[in-house]
Amino acid sequence: MQALLDRINNPEDVKRLSVQELERLAGEIRRLIIDTVAQNGGHLAPNLGTVELTLALYSVFSFPEDKLVWDVGHQSYTHKILTGRRDRFGTLRKQGGITGFPNRFESPYDAFGVGHASTSISAALGMAIARDVKGRRNQVIAVIGDGALTGGEAFEALNHAGDLGTKLIVILNDNEMSIDANVGAMSEYLSRIRIAPQYNRAKRDMGNLLMRIPHIGDKVYKTASHLKDGVRSVFVPGSLFEDMGFHYIGPIDGHNIRLMEEVLSRARDMTGPVLIHIHTVKGKGYLPAEQAPEKFHGVGCFDAQTGKPAKKAPAAPSYTSVFSDALIALAKRDPDVLAITAAMPSGTGLKAFGKVYPKRFFDVGIAEEHAMTMAAGMAAAGMHPVIALYSTFAQRAYDQMIHDVCLQGLPVTICLDRAGLVGEDGPTHHGVFDLSYLRQIPNMHVLVPKDEEELRHMLATALAIKGPSAIRYPRGAGRGVTLTDDFSILPLGKAEVLHESGEIALLAVGTMVEHAEQAAKLLAGQGIEAAVVNMRFVKPLDEELILRYAAEKKLLVTLEENVLAGGFGSAVAECLADHGVQVPLLRFGIPDRFIEQGTRQELLSLCRLQPQQLAVAILMALGRDCETEHPAEPSGTDGKVRKETPGAGPQA
Repeated sequence: MQALLDRINNPEDVKRLSVQELERLAGEIRRLIIDTVAQNGGHLAPNLGTVELTLALYSVFSFPEDKLVWDVGHQSYTHKILTGRRDRFGTLRKQGGITGFPNRFESPYDAFGVGHASTSISAALGMAIARDVKGRRNQVIAVIGDGALTGGEAFEALNHAGDLGTKLIVILNDNEMSIDANVGAMSEYLSRIRIAPQYNRAKRDMGNLLMRIPHIGDKVYKTASHLKDGVRSVFVPGSLFEDMGFHYIGPIDGHNIRLMEEVLSRARDMTGPVLIHIHTVKGKGYLPAEQAPEKFHGVGCFDAQTGKPAKKAPAAPSYTSVFSDALIALAKRDPDVLAITAAMPSGTGLKAFGKVYPKRFFDVGIAEEHAMTMAAGMAAAGMHPVIALYSTFAQRAYDQMIHDVCLQGLPVTICLDRAGLVGEDGPTHHGVFDLSYLRQIPNMHVLVPKDEEELRHMLATALAIKGPSAIRYPRGAGRGVTLTDDFSILPLGKAEVLHESGEIALLAVGTMVEHAEQAAKLLAGQGIEAAVVNMRFVKPLDEELILRYAAEKKLLVTLEENVLAGGFGSAVAECLADHGVQVPLLRFGIPDRFIEQGTRQELLSLCRLQPQQLAVAILMALGRDCETEHPAEPSGTDGKVRKETPGAGPQA
């Protein structure tokens, strides 16, 4: 029997299928998603949960004339498969391949680019307003998960949409969890709706009863909204969505394609904003994912038959796990230490902290702004909160960092996981802006460890600072250095000189310290000795060391896994300019563009940040030939320094 999926070349082909064929197609799509994610990694469980929803949407609406906006984008794989990208689906999340999230530059069917949560309703409302102003009649649909609904922006958009009364369809995909289990009042509210089918039955029965009253029944029914409101408030406390101005439908089975088609068709013909509440199973159709949806939310490569992760070579402990263990140990010493995260207890390593200190751990949901100001309030009351976020998500709380934490000089420690290039999740998740947006805030201290052992000492140092501090560290395994049991307080603003002598100086922070050491070995093979410095602090900067080296060296080189604009290299350039010092300065970092997806090593090469590329660019800046072979082979190189086009990485 020919696979139905082979007949789907564009979305219109979906409309020609019967419900039975759509159900069969759902199984074929699930198999393709499972097999592809097993090879490439990706977001498995949330995508398996929205297959039937996506098929129903494409059987009822006409995309891309109608607009479909996904929240976060963890549920968009079926959408990509149906919109002409089936043959390229095997390139998912690979360099040069299709992205793991909706991307306006990839397809006209991707109405809005996403990657961070709680944005869909705002974007969809904007599209609906633009449609109305232009006098068009297309539909606009936003799909948002119950996890994303914990974000404040979603409620701001719901409030505005209900007030405007413009036509907009919001589909609440309720699978009872986001990445980790949902928290907060909204999660409890949705749970009450799910278990209260008597509400809709009572509302319907009351309507039927009123309409049967002779002569006056229809009039009484039309004027009895207050009675229906009374019934609603008894069975569904708050009736939040209807009170906000939405027509509420649900909850309904999000895996029942026939029912979904009927509901979507009715919603299409209604006026005003509509919210359809569907209930789905995260990981639907793949038993390992159904049994452990949090494990299969975002996964690396795995065996599709068993669900077991692909075997990996033994690796050093991750920065995340080292941070987690260190914070638990430091909290034992200091009862004022509290821990906060925004819906990422597992990803940030704070889940273990919560088990040891449940009364000192707080997961606020997808609400980074609230988390930051809440931390400020804790600090104002005498505590020292540690707020752990992914670097890219901390961007959402920038105003709160300035206004609520730093302006008041409060002792809040911000720990930024996944800093730098994070790989296959691409530009929405790279944490490459934090050094720039942190160092410009008064009162802030910015620390960047060269390895996992230094991270432990930096955390202890940050907790000893009587003011705001931030530590940024990368995703994945550490360098494999020996971990000690004690903690040291590092001298504020003082760098660590790893190699003193040399005609040039390599000043590096974080992951680039190791690359600087390797580049120095390559340069030594060319007869150039380089000083290597682990700068440690981006703020306060070790200006004394920088000015001394400026007077002694032929060339200063800065290295960072952050955007060049306003980052560590900019801080060094500002220091030199402020003191009227002129010395050749070569800056390496992330160029002024959004970096695509790919493995981290591929992306470092793209940005010209590999040791070989660094050495070549430095030799070119010195006017030296670079075709000689180096006798020793630093890790990650073949021992040769070959001339390459420097690209956009270094800047003088």
